[in-house]
Amino acid sequence: MLLENKVAIITGAASQRGIGRATAACFAQHGARVVILDLDLQAAQASALSCGDGHLGLATDVTDPLSVHRAIDQVLEHYGRIDVLVNNAGITQPVKTLEIGIEDYNRILDVNLRGTLLMSQAVIPTMQQQKSGSIVCLSSVSAQRGGGIFGGPHYSAAKAGVLGLTKAMAREFGPDQIRINALTPGLIQTDITGGLLQDERRHTILDGIPLGRLGTASDVANAALFLASDLSGYLTGITLDVNGGMLIH
Repeated sequence: MLLENKVAIITGAASQRGIGRATAACFAQHGARVVILDLDLQAAQASALSCGDGHLGLATDVTDPLSVHRAIDQVLEHYGRIDVLVNNAGITQPVKTLEIGIEDYNRILDVNLRGTLLMSQAVIPTMQQQKSGSIVCLSSVSAQRGGGIFGGPHYSAAKAGVLGLTKAMAREFGPDQIRINALTPGLIQTDITGGLLQDERRHTILDGIPLGRLGTASDVANAALFLASDLSGYLTGITLDVNGGMLIH
């Protein structure tokens, strides 16, 4: 029970085959009271219910400061504390550089990077008062290798921004005993990637992964559990790869 009596917020966790949903289930199994934030209220509530009793689902737009702070106020009113934040909400778009429109750019950057900042800003004051907290930010192997999988260059840029933001916040809030780390998943089988992998491309990708398989949402969830729990109590500002060896530094 690595997260017993902890309150953990996970953004973008309503999709049934997504990383957020798997993380919510994993955290609940380890004793956390889980808060699911998603645009769709019914989906968020259903996701929370799937974790068992005592969990919460709220409708939240991570790009909207008012929506974010309203959700955090509800969490504090309901539970009285916040121990973990997983900045999982994200979207992608498979286009090339010259095809990126300004609306596309704003949409991808807003959810992936701005949402990470706004959510972190909203929970940090509470964590400062508690003198404890763990924030896990979801980046991507695309940020490290310069795309080349599904997301366009603006997605790679947003996820690279998440890495920089994570490190800067870790340095700033370490004295408050708030640990802030990043995960960089490789190619994970989710609703987003499920329909994009044709057999030929799948085999080509697998040939470049030493462990010989695509990742699962649970693989990422387990890594998030490690960073959220006291097992990683002396880690902050790190980037933890979850890619089966697709990218070895």
